[in-house]
Amino acid sequence: MLLHAHRRLAVPLLVFSLASGAGLAQPAAPASPDPAKQLAGIWGGERVFGPEVQGELTLLRDNGAWVARIGGFEAPGREEKKALSVVLPGGQGELRGALTPGGKRFVGHWIQRAIVVGGVRYATPVELRAVQKDVWRGAVKPMEDRFTLYLVVQEAPDGTVQAIMRNPEKNFPPQPVFRVSMTGNTVRLVSAREGGPRFEGTYDARAEKLSLPFMFLGTLDLTRRDREQAVSLYARTPSPGPYTYRKPIPEEDGWATASLADVGMDPAPVRELVQRILDAEPGDASAPRIHGLLIARHGKLVVEEYFHGYDKERPHDLRSAAKTFAPVLVGIAIDQGARLAPETPVYSLFPDYKEPGTPDPRKARLTVEHLMTMTSGLACDDDNGDSPGNENTLQEQESDWYTYTLNLPMEREPGAEQAVYCSAGMNLLGGVLRNTTGTWLPDFFARSLATPLQMRDYHLNLTPAGDAYLGGGFHLRPRDALKLGQLYLSGGVWNGRRVVSKRWVERSVARHSVMSADRTYGYAWWRHELKVGDRVYSEYEAGGNGGQFIMVIPELDLTVMFTGGNYSQFPVWKKFREELLPKYILAAARK
Repeated sequence: MLLHAHRRLAVPLLVFSLASGAGLAQPAAPASPDPAKQLAGIWGGERVFGPEVQGELTLLRDNGAWVARIGGFEAPGREEKKALSVVLPGGQGELRGALTPGGKRFVGHWIQRAIVVGGVRYATPVELRAVQKDVWRGAVKPMEDRFTLYLVVQEAPDGTVQAIMRNPEKNFPPQPVFRVSMTGNTVRLVSAREGGPRFEGTYDARAEKLSLPFMFLGTLDLTRRDREQAVSLYARTPSPGPYTYRKPIPEEDGWATASLADVGMDPAPVRELVQRILDAEPGDASAPRIHGLLIARHGKLVVEEYFHGYDKERPHDLRSAAKTFAPVLVGIAIDQGARLAPETPVYSLFPDYKEPGTPDPRKARLTVEHLMTMTSGLACDDDNGDSPGNENTLQEQESDWYTYTLNLPMEREPGAEQAVYCSAGMNLLGGVLRNTTGTWLPDFFARSLATPLQMRDYHLNLTPAGDAYLGGGFHLRPRDALKLGQLYLSGGVWNGRRVVSKRWVERSVARHSVMSADRTYGYAWWRHELKVGDRVYSEYEAGGNGGQFIMVIPELDLTVMFTGGNYSQFPVWKKFREELLPKYILAAARK
């Protein structure tokens, strides 16, 4: 999953053959040392693709004409209905927003050009403040476009040489164990998994450089690294030794903080969990790659730990955990008076849509609730690569994704109890919100959710048509993402402010459909029963590929946030809930 937060990547295999001959049997020669063994150690390399346009942005108004200056660019602005837009030449970036009443601030979003490692654009909040009459100034901080690659080369128990490939940003490839061979200066990496990817590069012994062609990214030059030069490979650098718990530091983002003891939690299991994360070896392909661990109890943040180069200010890809924001926004829109309800027929909300061919009468019975509960009945199954509504197929479309989804055939009656995982249907809620609120989705998200939850510095991935993609992939600071769990635990209130109605919260986390024998589904909330000793706790969560979890355990007044890098390694990251949460966190909170 390199090109997009959810898109699969077809990897071209580098096919090679070794010449062989036949002849009379010869006496066995002494085995020569495997030349690949000289590569043992850690290799690393990075490519940063931008974005080039970032930093201070100045907005000026001169006799009614608008001009924006940033990064050496100077571009005119266009004002329409009190909204202002500025487009830089060559598609280098775009500013969208408006002045607040009184003109003291300009609030909006910066849209960066499509990133190389992902292929999509992102919208990032921007706030400019008046520095003098008709001059506003602030900072643009788009998402960094980076690709990092590590190779941990080591001798296997059978004497062969293997490498663990680690890409912290996308975990590509997801099955990272390769067999290593070297002939002359040619190095070959062949996946240990049948049919997996192969790579062929060159080794310069004099320069201690391993050059590896890596698809469209070009050649990555990897150099030897020690621990201090491989920050995102290890949990912490340098090795921290025994973990010492510290109470989180309060900030101006709405979170009150406390110690574990203050909220009646036993520090011992939590210390054990963090030590387990710190002790994980980078050469272990099956180890949890936890990037962040946050715990809040009784409304107070009591654990905040980051690993593998992440920190509190680095927004993390939430993958499909961001889906849960879609029904939250629907509930807020209803609270604000939008002509919308869970029972509203979906197709009635797209009056300009014309269905091709003979209409399917079942589409008239498809409601907003069906989209939120994955029971739309559309031919949309993310677990079936041949499904026309599969997310990868959707994201290959250059046309409007809402129209593509509306055009999907029906496979079953809407509203069946059995859910079918469908990102396209969740994203279609973006069209529902756009058409019922008349608001660009990033603006609606900022005004109705991000601002009251005191979020900052997030990145919303956009569809080709320029709207926020509600199928997943938002990048949020973990402290801000955890607020969604706390908001629902508190019945729709954050720090005394009503954000969404209590009725909507209760309806959202109720059982609406069945995903599997042990997993039910609400409005994009997964529902589970977790056993700790002789106790069983109800838990609901927003969950995403790689180990992105916003977990709520109401009985314990507890919310938990994991961010992780085990993308496409479901057997690994499901342990975050099934093993780490009950064994170390729920056990600590049983007082």
